[in-house]
Amino acid sequence: MNYNRINTIVYDSMQKPSVGWFACVLFAILLVGMGVYALYYQVLNGMEGSGINHPIGWGVYITNFVFWIGIAHAGTLISAIMYLTRAPFRNSICRASEAMTVFAIMTAGLFPIIHLGRIWNFYWLFPYSNQRQLWINFKSPLVWDLFAISVYLLVSFCFFYVGLIPDLATIRDKSKGWKRKIYGILALGFRGASYQWLHYIKGYLLVAALATPLVISVHSIVSWDFAISSIPGWHSTIFAPYFVAGAIFSGSAMVLTIMIPLRRLIKGFDEIITIKAFEGMAKVILLTGMIITLSYGVEFFMSAYSGSDHEKAIFWYRPFGEYRSYFWLMICCNCVIPLLFWFRKVRTDYRALFVISILINIGMWLERFVIVVTSLAHDFLPSTWGSYRFEWVEIWITIGSFGWFFFWFLLFLKSLPSLAISEIKEKETPPLRNITATS
Repeated sequence: MNYNRINTIVYDSMQKPSVGWFACVLFAILLVGMGVYALYYQVLNGMEGSGINHPIGWGVYITNFVFWIGIAHAGTLISAIMYLTRAPFRNSICRASEAMTVFAIMTAGLFPIIHLGRIWNFYWLFPYSNQRQLWINFKSPLVWDLFAISVYLLVSFCFFYVGLIPDLATIRDKSKGWKRKIYGILALGFRGASYQWLHYIKGYLLVAALATPLVISVHSIVSWDFAISSIPGWHSTIFAPYFVAGAIFSGSAMVLTIMIPLRRLIKGFDEIITIKAFEGMAKVILLTGMIITLSYGVEFFMSAYSGSDHEKAIFWYRPFGEYRSYFWLMICCNCVIPLLFWFRKVRTDYRALFVISILINIGMWLERFVIVVTSLAHDFLPSTWGSYRFEWVEIWITIGSFGWFFFWFLLFLKSLPSLAISEIKEKETPPLRNITATS
């Protein structure tokens, strides 16, 4: 494929929106409206509109928070770590995964605030000088999450924007009128000169190296929200690597969920996004899925080996207690179904990839729910045991979060290059100039 063809495909994808695009945007806005109404009801009537109770003080909101943070990690993995290792299949899917990272963090950051109940007091989490002479509690997991989300969002956005600069310059050169001026400002004067490419590559490499530790550190901090407690089932040293592997697992599945329809619906994308990219992501899912399966087994082994009756009780309660259906569905989606990727025929079938990716996302949401709820529902004393029931407010807010995420992603498709033009060209043979020999 020649360079002009690549430029044209990406440029044409950003032009006049289709009826289908408007329908998807309106549907996403409808979902966001459902979430906003449910949040409005919760603000007026208090947290009794949710399923949160005593002793289960964390429920669907914290489950959603951990889920969306996990989704965000795949973008950093594909864009930063695979860039540093020069993985050959990342070029065609890295831009959309970077955008997915930014929008998933924006979604995840909403849930600690929603979980507060009195959302208008969220600024108490910030360390600022005030006349009340109060300071934030650095022992609170909410404060850790604030710093983790803020840093991760900042670095992910910088990485996303730096990668866009050469492609914005390409779109600028093909645009006219006011669009040319806007893309010209966003491109920061990039003209493709050799010294500009030299500085760009160094800067992109630096930001990639900075973003790479965040894959480990941010979700490790999220896991410490649980691990620092003394609650059975949470107090475990395996949580940090276990959560990181789960984040990459679920995020990679979300990349497939988004990119497979994108490849089919946008004209010309099937020429650029090949099955090799999806097969590479399927292998990543297979690897991380096996790590997740091993982590589940280690958890049960450690509970039996610990000698603690409370640990043994909670890991008996999960597969055979009140929430056993959620547990076994989680095992099926996260441990059994990904094993189909051992077969190349499955890894190269778009329909199978799409269905399995959705099932993995369902399983990973259930994993976070099982971790959050079962330990709180069945802790030390039988007199404090309880149960959790979904309420419509939580369900609507969860649905609204998906609408919020896809709304921003749909806007991204029509406003910014959704494929990394400069990186895709690296795989192509550069055009040759006619050189006339002179004597």
